[in-house]
Formats: sequence, structure tokens, C-alpha cells
Amino acid sequence: MLKLINPSDIAAPASRYSQGVSAPQSARWLHVSGQVGVAPDGRLADGFAAQMERALLNLLAVLAADGMAVGNLVKITVFITRAGDVAAYREIRDRLLGGHAPAATLLVVAGLAHPDYLVEIEGMAAA
Repeated sequence: MLKLINPSDIAAPASRYSQGVSAPQSARWLHVSGQVGVAPDGRLADGFAAQMERALLNLLAVLAADGMAVGNLVKITVFITRAGDVAAYREIRDRLLGGHAPAATLLVVAGLAHPDYLVEIEGMAAA
């Protein structure tokens, strides 16, 4: 259903993502608000890796609640507060997305809505 677009006349993606993703005109869209590393019990996960995993699991839970899965992800936008966490971000993203390569933007920002948040992930999906 989704068409991953990686033209040969531009640089290849720097890691596992696609330069573009096209959804059919008849697609149903889901926009997922920014998810942080807070567990269902309200506790913030400890450290970047745990927050990244929890935030992505939260995003996937929103997809599942609307009958979608990883393969429906069209785009993710990820905000991290420390450039040194890029490698961990990529490893966790690749593991939890299981090889799916949505369009993606990664930003290193000065801070998020709470000073203890180290990552926030928003997404768009289509079915």
C-alpha cells in the first residue's frame, strides 16, 4: 500500500529511512501527537534508551488503537536533546520498526516540554 521513494539521483538515506513515502489517494490518515518516554503508570523511563523505547512503543500503541501497525507509518519526526544519543536512537528505531523505513526527520533541540524528557516522537500513518 505505501510506496517507499528513494530516487537514485539524490544521496541515499543516511540510515534506515526513506526520502519519501507515498500513500494511495484513498488512504485513511492518522496523525500521532508527540509521544515521550512515560509508561502507562505515569512514570518517566530512566535514561535516553529507555525513554526512546517507551516513546516509540507509545506511538505504536496509538497506531494499534486505530487498527494500524508499523507498516502503516508514513513519517516520524523525532526530537532529542543530546546529539550524543543519535546512535542509540537509530538502533532502537531500527529494532522496533523491524526494517520498516518511513520518511523521518531527526532534530537535536535545546529542550522539550519537561526538563527530564530526552526524546519526543510524533508520527503520521496511513491505511
